This record gives sequence, structure tokens and C-alpha cells, in this order.
Amino acid sequence: QELLVESGGGLVQAGRSLKLSCAASGSIFGVRIMGWYRQAPGQQRILVASISPGGSTDYADSVKGRFTISRDNGENTVFLQMNSLKPEDTAVYYCNTVPSMGGYWGQGTQVTVSS
Repeated sequence: QELLVESGGGLVQAGRSLKLSCAASGSIFGVRIMGWYRQAPGQQRILVASISPGGSTDYADSVKGRFTISRDNGENTVFLQMNSLKPEDTAVYYCNTVPSMGGYWGQGTQVTVSS
């Protein structure tokens, strides 16, 4: 049973936008802080954005001002709006709780930004 399912990735040119979605089971979403992580080739997975159940957000410096995280508590879904994409944003993007729980990692969604 998949608990977290990411979607919305793709290949875009630099400067364009993408919106990622993550559907979570109710048992995960609940009252947890949710986050978007990314892993670029040869690099560690890092947290890029997080959102509390009440809507408080936090961002990594590398995406601040360009990415916006949001959540729909009624639909158990978390989103990541990514604007002004850069080639260095190329990575597999995952959602998970914050802190992350190993058993919850999904397949992720690939984002590739061409220059």
C-alpha cells in the first residue's frame, strides 16, 4: 500500500513553472508537519520546504522566494508550486513528514530543468 504518492514533475526550460502534488493517506497527514524533499544525482536528499498543519511554512535558502508549499487538509494533499525554475533545481522530489519517516518514502517525481 502506497502511503505517499507524488506527481506533477516533468521537463521544463529554465524560468518556467511546475506544480507538484503529493497525496497522503489520512494516517500520515493528520496533524503532522509535511515537507518536500529533493535529491539531485550524486547528492543527499534535502528538505526544501515544509508546512505545519496550521499553514506555517519554511523554506531552504536555495528556493526561498521561488517555491511555495501549501496543503489541503481536507484532501490530505500537499503541493509545491515551483516558479522561476533553475537547472540546479533538477532532482527527484519527494514528500514526507518532517522529520521524515523512512517507511513513508514514495517513488518521487522527477523534475528536470533545461538551460
